[in-house]
Amino acid sequence: MNESSPIRTETAREYPGVPAPARTRRRSRLIRWLLVLLVLGGAGAVAHRWYDKSRTETAGEPSATRGKGGPGRGGRGHDQPQAVGIAAVTKGDMPVVLQGLGTVTPLATVTVRSQISGYLTEIGYREGQMVKKGDFLAQIDPRPYEALLAQYQGQLARDQALLQNAKLDLARFQRLSQQDSISKQNVDTQAALVKQNEGTVAADQALVDQQKLNIAYTRIISPVDGRVGLRQVDQGNYITAGNTAIVVVTQLHPISVVFTLPEDDVARVMRRVRSGAKLAVRAYDRGDAHEVATGTLDTVDNQIDTTTGTVKLRALFQNDDEALFPNQFVNAKLTVDTVRDAAIVPTGAILRGTPGTYVYLMEGDDKVVVRPIKTGETDGPRTVVTEGLSVGDRVVVDGTDRLRDGAGVRITGGPASGTEADGKAPASAAAAGEAPPAESGRRQRRQRPAP
Repeated sequence: MNESSPIRTETAREYPGVPAPARTRRRSRLIRWLLVLLVLGGAGAVAHRWYDKSRTETAGEPSATRGKGGPGRGGRGHDQPQAVGIAAVTKGDMPVVLQGLGTVTPLATVTVRSQISGYLTEIGYREGQMVKKGDFLAQIDPRPYEALLAQYQGQLARDQALLQNAKLDLARFQRLSQQDSISKQNVDTQAALVKQNEGTVAADQALVDQQKLNIAYTRIISPVDGRVGLRQVDQGNYITAGNTAIVVVTQLHPISVVFTLPEDDVARVMRRVRSGAKLAVRAYDRGDAHEVATGTLDTVDNQIDTTTGTVKLRALFQNDDEALFPNQFVNAKLTVDTVRDAAIVPTGAILRGTPGTYVYLMEGDDKVVVRPIKTGETDGPRTVVTEGLSVGDRVVVDGTDRLRDGAGVRITGGPASGTEADGKAPASAAAAGEAPPAESGRRQRRQRPAP
């Protein structure tokens, strides 16, 4: 080959100073390493797939490579039955309950103030004690008002004496006038003087009465039955009329709860109120877990709050055990009606998906089917079913996560009384490690729609 050949020239420029046999050995070595890496990667993939398959079969799930009619084909005909807990549809009464947020509000909260000024000389209550209307609370120094009373009484006595003298003179002038011994003008002047003295006596009497009232005000009493709060002022301080608070008295028996309901519920409540029904109201604690007290609905406000779209209601509670405390936050539950002889299921059995609202209904003892239903009132753990189920039907309340229409199941616990009544999971289902129905109810929004 001519050394001026273009091929030889380019090869020389690409690998300057490297002989051709060395270049060939390098390429062969690179190709061998690539083949080794490919073989190792394939072996790792096969091993990983075999491990996943073995773990799935150990857990009791069908292999993806099994056939429908035998080994080697995929299918669900050989699925392991899903463990489920069930409950029976029962017949019972369901109260229609409306719930709202409320605040314990006393029927009377009085800040006791003095109606006169003076020094506080005595405290007649103990902080936190219960008092009756008219009980002694505090004493203001009455001596300045007693002195004024004595002064006004003396002035009244003097003016009464002047009035009496004027009346005697008027009687004499009238007799002389009948004898034509005195002019008519003198009689009229004396009559006017009598009227003037009568007015003075009346003013004096008013001053005396005012001072007697001020002396009565020096003794401060409780205006209502209730509990005395903390002392606002100490003995020995100067009290200013109408400005200085002495103590706060709060009525506790009875007490009220003011709560709100959406405006959509007003019509239903008012229908019951107009019919004369006494509607029960139950007060629950802040966590809505424990019932605190039971009372009755007293009244409904006369207008709807346009900013919140709610209306206020007041319920009365006797509160003999003082379980309700002023300004306490509570959850008020108003029972407006009761649905009689309704089909009731645990709320944990109700799911929502493509078919709408549905349950898994037991068909025999080893199979479930999807049953669309319509629901009514609910009290939390229980729900009324208006269509789709009959009393005695059995529904799945636990283990619905991987069920489908027509799936095989195995029952881990029968419908016990507790399950039927309140939707709680059977004990055997809990022992099997299944989630309680309350948890299932919370997961029902994440359920896969039934096929």
